Amino acid sequence: MLSLQELKQRACATIDQHSEELIAVAKDILAHPEPGFSEVRTGRLVAEKFSEMKIQHQTGLALTGVKGRLPGGAGPGPRVALLGELDSLIVDEHPHADTTTSAAHACGHHCQIGMMLGATTGLMTPEVLEQLSGEIIPFAVPAEEFIQVEERLELRASGRVEFLGGKQELIRLGEFDDVDVAVMCHTASDMGDRKFVVGGTSNGHVVKYVQFKGRGAHAGGAPHLGINALNAAVFALQAINANRETHQEDDTVRIHGIMTKGGEAVSAVPADVKLEWRVRSATPEAVVKNSAVVDRCFRAGALAVGASVKITTIPGYLPMRHDSGLQDLFRRNAQDLLGESDVLVMPARRNRGGSTDMGDLSHLIPACHPYTGGAVGAGHSKEYLITDYQQAVINPAKIMAMLVIDLLADGGAKGKEVMQNHRPAMSKQAYLNFQRDRAKITDFDGGA
Repeated sequence: MLSLQELKQRACATIDQHSEELIAVAKDILAHPEPGFSEVRTGRLVAEKFSEMKIQHQTGLALTGVKGRLPGGAGPGPRVALLGELDSLIVDEHPHADTTTSAAHACGHHCQIGMMLGATTGLMTPEVLEQLSGEIIPFAVPAEEFIQVEERLELRASGRVEFLGGKQELIRLGEFDDVDVAVMCHTASDMGDRKFVVGGTSNGHVVKYVQFKGRGAHAGGAPHLGINALNAAVFALQAINANRETHQEDDTVRIHGIMTKGGEAVSAVPADVKLEWRVRSATPEAVVKNSAVVDRCFRAGALAVGASVKITTIPGYLPMRHDSGLQDLFRRNAQDLLGESDVLVMPARRNRGGSTDMGDLSHLIPACHPYTGGAVGAGHSKEYLITDYQQAVINPAKIMAMLVIDLLADGGAKGKEVMQNHRPAMSKQAYLNFQRDRAKITDFDGGA
């Protein structure tokens, strides 16, 4: 019988033996980016790797997700999911952007797949797996980046999905019903000299798809016959900006978006203008409050020029809730691997400002979402690049494998302790009800 430390050493040695292969997988995905719910090639690559590893798996979950099952050799116990996200962003100037789709891995999700496969590889070391109780569930999940909303609404309209975020939809489908604990790690470039960051939280959000409708006319010859939908949108954005001083600092409010259509031709009064907008805040309550303010501003823009507006509110993500027991285990293993000075612990209220659907899952089960270094450049920009694949793929793979060993060795005692101490914020049904209550369509005619 190997000790806990010996099990971890064996798993890490196996990961080291496969490091070139794991990094090559990450780089392969980097070279073939695919945005959410269309990660067909990436999902197929993961499925092929699972087949090579002789891991039983399902494909096509929430369209492109791939879920493996790897039973431990020591009998029943907790079921631990190792997550990696399949999708890319759209950043057309990124050096690794797809020349046709402008898709690009400007957030490091390609490394998540490498580290998920790496941790699983380490845990499959025979003398390690035979001493683990319960089940390891390597899970490649789609569509974390909440982009291309118009296309996703078409998926919803056709009945292919209900929720427009990957983990949201997988929760609805019951694909986390058989998961007791979930762990993943994300790359980051804003950590200074530290190699890992644990703790903190994220914003919740809702998504707005907004269409202003006016009346077309000749922009030079007869503008008085038109109703300018672009002016309605501009008024609305000015109204949103005029409300910024009312936001509470603790709410970490971020309200931002893009215009996806500004009219048809410069010579015509714009009659059809579309926006994709985001309302982020630190708590679900603040999201609801600020969502109402933003809707009021969109209506004001329509009223100002006599246009109409259709506001489609789409349920977004919930703030991240790190399980303290999981976070502590991750921290200890990271410090054991790299040293205490390389690991930063952020206070629970420290909000990074962004949003993740790992937050949704963290309201239901114990979850942990730390950050690893290895990247440079601002996230979601053309400058975001992985420069240290050892830190971005191999070290997180080792730490996640070590964490799973902590949870599932000794009959799964530590994993059971984490489960017993965890207090979920919501039941699955309460979560689904909450998110469905966020979904609505508001029609307002400013010319009535």
